[in-house]
Amino acid sequence: MEKNVVFKEDNCKSCGLCVQVCPTNVIFLADYLNGKGYRPAAVIDQDNCISCAKCAQICPDSVVSVYRQVKVLETV
Repeated sequence: MEKNVVFKEDNCKSCGLCVQVCPTNVIFLADYLNGKGYRPAAVIDQDNCISCAKCAQICPDSVVSVYRQVKVLETV
């Protein structure tokens, strides 16, 4: 499984904005702490992530990277 969304966990400050804007509700705050003492954001279900990038757009610390699958069209 390829990841659609990747968080730089060490830089996440647990603001929760990404959790609030996710239309598919696949982002949550982890139950562990990062090196700075915050609960980093994480994706619980990459398969249901639609790569809309709302989480990356709202993140004040730019800790979110969003990837989309490239579709290759075959010519006949």
